[in-house]
Amino acid sequence: MRFALFILLFSSLLLSLPVVSQTQQEPSDKPLYFATGNEANVTGTISVKGTLPKPRDIDMTADPSCQKLNRKPQTEWVITNQGRLQNAFIYVKGDKLNAYRFEIPDSEVMLNQRACYFEPHVFGLRTGQMLRIINSDPTFHNVHPTPKLNPEWNQTQAQDAPPMIKTFRRAEVMIPIKCNQHPWMKAYAGVMDHPFFAVSDSSGEFEIRGLPEGTYKLVIWHEVLGEQEMEITVIPGESRNVDFTFDADKKP
Repeated sequence: MRFALFILLFSSLLLSLPVVSQTQQEPSDKPLYFATGNEANVTGTISVKGTLPKPRDIDMTADPSCQKLNRKPQTEWVITNQGRLQNAFIYVKGDKLNAYRFEIPDSEVMLNQRACYFEPHVFGLRTGQMLRIINSDPTFHNVHPTPKLNPEWNQTQAQDAPPMIKTFRRAEVMIPIKCNQHPWMKAYAGVMDHPFFAVSDSSGEFEIRGLPEGTYKLVIWHEVLGEQEMEITVIPGESRNVDFTFDADKKP
């Protein structure tokens, strides 16, 4: 009887303790950046030349649901369209950006599990921004990011299960995400503490808007072709075009 009473009191004490939210951000004394309306825009195209690695066939026989959803499943390491490169992550870094903090958007970023692939394959989001993860497949999946600067977590998600809502507290480029149930499933998240990043689309194009004037490093990352960077200086109201080309014959 005494033991049961102790358990009841201990449980009540636990419930009374404050809960630390996953979205709580580390305190910062940096001033909040306010746009002037006269910032610069940076656009460009990511291309690739040379001999590209061929996609490999994926054996999905271990999960008949995945096999049924894909006639000829292949890896998605390098996706091109007439020499234009998709899924490159482009971001800006520089001392000027480090001097400010930027308002966290209210919008969510969606990561779907569709046809036994992560969708999108490469994406970006802000520190503290909500990441909504859903499973659109008639099978179990497992979402397992392996960051270096953020806490690691590993969670299974069934079909029609409630969305997972996650955040990352620290900037980190790039965070690999895998599914332990289906080893071919890969995704990469670029977590930034400012809004100046983009992912190249199916035409290899990207756009970064609202960049304050100054000198920066523009960095381009790709999971197979490596990383490039270029110094750029933008002036107020400028529309700047910057193109990049990866050489597949030069290993990173």
